[in-house]
Amino acid sequence: MSQPESARSLRFDSYGGPEVLHFIDRDLPAPGEGKVRVRVRTVGLNPADSKTRAGAWAPALPSGIGRELAGTVEAVGAGVESWRVGDDVFGFAATGALAELVVTSASNLTRKPDALDWTTAGGLALAGLTAWSSTASQHIGRDDTVLVSAAAGGVGVIAAQLARRTGARVIGTASPANHAFLRSLDIEPVAYGEGLVDAVRALGVVTVVLDNNGPDTVEAGLALGVSPDRINSIATDAARYGIRSVGRGDVDNAALDELARLVVAGELVVPIDSTFAFDDAVAAFEKLDGGHARGKIVVIVS
Repeated sequence: MSQPESARSLRFDSYGGPEVLHFIDRDLPAPGEGKVRVRVRTVGLNPADSKTRAGAWAPALPSGIGRELAGTVEAVGAGVESWRVGDDVFGFAATGALAELVVTSASNLTRKPDALDWTTAGGLALAGLTAWSSTASQHIGRDDTVLVSAAAGGVGVIAAQLARRTGARVIGTASPANHAFLRSLDIEPVAYGEGLVDAVRALGVVTVVLDNNGPDTVEAGLALGVSPDRINSIATDAARYGIRSVGRGDVDNAALDELARLVVAGELVVPIDSTFAFDDAVAAFEKLDGGHARGKIVVIVS
């Protein structure tokens, strides 16, 4: 078993905006049983990271930040047979992915294909599995017309494409600046905000709603006559509306492998809005919190 190593890590000691984030050097323990230590290459940012930093779910302080990553295994703990030192992987850490080194469960990772670039790999796991689970919850088929909100965002753009792969017709809400991009993916764009219900109704009868934005989309779906059990939201109080709320559950390595395969084959587009150096991770969160990113914001750690 390897010895502890010092690693630079992004942390927060109090809840708040990006200004509470700061770097520290800390000793990272050697990986215990069933765990591996990963030299982090890239980390994708997600709105859930900002919510955690702001105090949602009240993480114990001080806390690291970030959950999806890609990197190279540099040490393995007892009982780990699935990974060897030098293996390239992507997947999850429970928290604290924005660090030079991370210790995580071996089962949280899957192999990074050589043809999958590091930037995309770092931003794929959480958004990809959330979109995968959300889409699968509705058993979508070619007879469906699916309304996907925030369809140019990190989760929405993957969910819209997965729904389209079933043969369903897909309508996606986005700002006008992203409409041409959505059309290039065979997704019919509509502007969110005032007039959404009428704009969608003019396009046809919607049977499924995948909400990644909030109550406005859910209320639009109900106004359009979509059955509550065919509305899934990862951004709304589902109990309030009697709808479904299926997001990322347990790590599904088979799904991660398939998502990576689709990306490598050119059958799934994961747009990268922007990349930031590790030193500029606070600025990356400022951009994330500003909204309107097309796809993923990724921090290049090493």
